[in-house]
Amino acid sequence: MAAPMTIEPSELPRGPFPVRQRIVALVVTQFVVFVGLLTVLGLWPADVGGRGVVLVLLILMTMALPVALAVIAAPIVRHVESLERQLDDTLQLYGRARSDALLDGLTELGNHRAFQEELARQLVHAERHGTPLCLLVIDVDDLKRVNDERGHAGGDALLVAVGRLAMTHVRRSDRAFRVGGDEFAILLPQATVEDGLVIARRMLAGAVGGGVPGQPIAPFSLSIGVSAYPAPTTEKHLLYRHADAALYWGKRHGRTTVVSYDPGKHGTAVDERSVPEIAAAVTQIIAERGLRPTYQPIFSLNSGDVVGFEGLVAPVDASLFPNASALFAGAESADRTVELDMACLATVARGVGALPEQAYLSVNISPRTLESEHFQPSELRTIFGRHGIAPDQLVLELTERQEVKDLEQLRRNVAACRKAGMRIAADDVGAGNAGLRLLSEVQFDVVKIDLSLVQGGILHDPDHAVLRALQELAARWNASVVAEGVETPTQLAVVRDLGIRAGQGYLLSRPARDVRAIRIDPDALIASGTDIVILDDDEDRSAA
Repeated sequence: MAAPMTIEPSELPRGPFPVRQRIVALVVTQFVVFVGLLTVLGLWPADVGGRGVVLVLLILMTMALPVALAVIAAPIVRHVESLERQLDDTLQLYGRARSDALLDGLTELGNHRAFQEELARQLVHAERHGTPLCLLVIDVDDLKRVNDERGHAGGDALLVAVGRLAMTHVRRSDRAFRVGGDEFAILLPQATVEDGLVIARRMLAGAVGGGVPGQPIAPFSLSIGVSAYPAPTTEKHLLYRHADAALYWGKRHGRTTVVSYDPGKHGTAVDERSVPEIAAAVTQIIAERGLRPTYQPIFSLNSGDVVGFEGLVAPVDASLFPNASALFAGAESADRTVELDMACLATVARGVGALPEQAYLSVNISPRTLESEHFQPSELRTIFGRHGIAPDQLVLELTERQEVKDLEQLRRNVAACRKAGMRIAADDVGAGNAGLRLLSEVQFDVVKIDLSLVQGGILHDPDHAVLRALQELAARWNASVVAEGVETPTQLAVVRDLGIRAGQGYLLSRPARDVRAIRIDPDALIASGTDIVILDDDEDRSAA
């Protein structure tokens, strides 16, 4: 950027009088001379000679004063023109400085500040004129891996490619921004959610295809959340939060996806507190043990005996967080996930009591905890050991709330847990490609098939190809398979016919406050033939 324009002292008016004093002196001098000559002329006796001389002087002064005025005013005008030029230069420099302040230097898109200003303007315009406004929030998957493998220059090249991709697929009226390290946003005036989904899918296809034509790059992955005002987001100030909620859900369920905001799926209650306030609320829950446990039985689909229990938690005080999903989202934004993880594990251990014979306890643990270099399996042995739960009774379900950032460290900690006698489960497999990728990266003892695949796969895949493939893959690894979300007799019949030997879901048993040795009759449940889908309760479905 050019150096700021300054006014040199040599360019300012010189002499004993500044500009304002010069103008005042000129006006006063003109007034005094005219008044003096007119007074002399008025008082001059008519019979005394010389009156004509005064009249001539008055006429000469009338003609001379404008010339004198012009001569005196000329340097003033020059100084004023110089100041005006410098003011124009200063305004241009200010404009360029403001543009630079609103521009991302790497991608040449608008930055976070520009996005906030444009979002506010577009929302006012949409409300005033009754037109829709669509927002895309885009996250670059695996940027850390690219930085590790190709260096930061490779990461920068990837971000530039995303910027080019955004500019290629948007309309002339749309605006694209880089709002964070690996996060982008696109505002689409007069566009609905359906319009936004079209553009988002084109961008995702371009990323997987290796960028824009003529400027290829190695294929990469994007996760995109889409929302719009006034539908489905009726509150304009929540537009960004809803698009971000859809993005977050997509990343949790596999990434490389486009997700439109759904109030029923992604929640209507949005936490508008500041990060310090959220952090304080999470800290309060941890310090005051503000969590309550529930336990969902896992059954053998052949014998009907209970083989295990999944420990779940929910916040006690709904005024702090309405459910576990909101709690973990808040903990992630406040960087308190590991502390909350350990508090949830302690809560589940305290409430479990005596496990039935041959049953195991399955608990959820986030990648962030297993990625920590300070994590020790001995911590888990201590937490559960004081409540009589042996390591070989413990199954750690690796959740996908956050992206895996340090795969090698995670592998080391997983191996240490297995060496200590614990088993490791891959949770929510089939919800997206993230769980499938982890299957090839980490050795698992249990594969839990996501409820969306158990339910949706049965409805939309008559051959059940994906379910069969996952079951066969787990069999080759000698891993057990658990079907999650079994809610109808048809689903139970299909998963059992596929050879899946264990399952959990509302058809079999709802979560309970305690652990009990119960038994079901799978044949009787299948014979009932009543396919009534039981709506889920997010409070009890949410994992620890």
